[in-house]
Amino acid sequence: MEARSSFLGRTTGGGLDRKLVMDTMRKQYGRLENLSGYDKIILWFDACLFDQAMLCHVLNCLNLVQAGGKTELICVDSFPGILPYNGLGQLSPEQAFSVYGTRQKVSAEEFSFASRVDRAFAIQDMEEFSRLARMEKAPIPWVPDAVRRWLEEQPDSSGLGKLQRLAIQAVKNGKKHPSDILKEVASKDTPPRYWGDTTLWSKINSLAEKTPPLVSIKGPADRLPQWTTSFGMDEFSIFPS
Repeated sequence: MEARSSFLGRTTGGGLDRKLVMDTMRKQYGRLENLSGYDKIILWFDACLFDQAMLCHVLNCLNLVQAGGKTELICVDSFPGILPYNGLGQLSPEQAFSVYGTRQKVSAEEFSFASRVDRAFAIQDMEEFSRLARMEKAPIPWVPDAVRRWLEEQPDSSGLGKLQRLAIQAVKNGKKHPSDILKEVASKDTPPRYWGDTTLWSKINSLAEKTPPLVSIKGPADRLPQWTTSFGMDEFSIFPS
């Protein structure tokens, strides 16, 4: 929890303070600990990088508190008529209900695999990531694609990850307002999209903080707000440096 709170405080530029993160995580882990008392646990997840990493962590936690035998999983990686499909948030209540019948009991093999994946993310084991990314028949079948997307976030020869590269290209293409940059980057990334606006603002801030800076931020603050703020995002403009 200490590492997570420090990471979130750092990547949100202090938008999420350590105490808030620690209090939230204590509540979350407390709920997971108490799930062993339920007759059934049904997990709903997307196929994206963010959700698969979180799914493996949750499954590992449930296994540790001996709630594994009660756990069923619904994971939706596409839906008829919705293109591009990025996640469950795009579904209406009726559409979401229609996938309820796809739930499957989580097997012992899936729990074991989730523990392996969770450890790789926890310690950022690049060799293990490489092995996971090459798997053709993973026990949790959406993990290899998710890991491949994570590998794309690692710095290339330019020192930038994929989301940073997409953001700077959007700025070079003349997109200067955050909302326009978000739309352009979303159109260029491969679905399912794992990130939201806060993550993209973090990447843009990181570009502005490089030496020398790769973009400049004009507005009521030096950084794009990444959490609660009194500023409107339309007050900011981003330009190539």
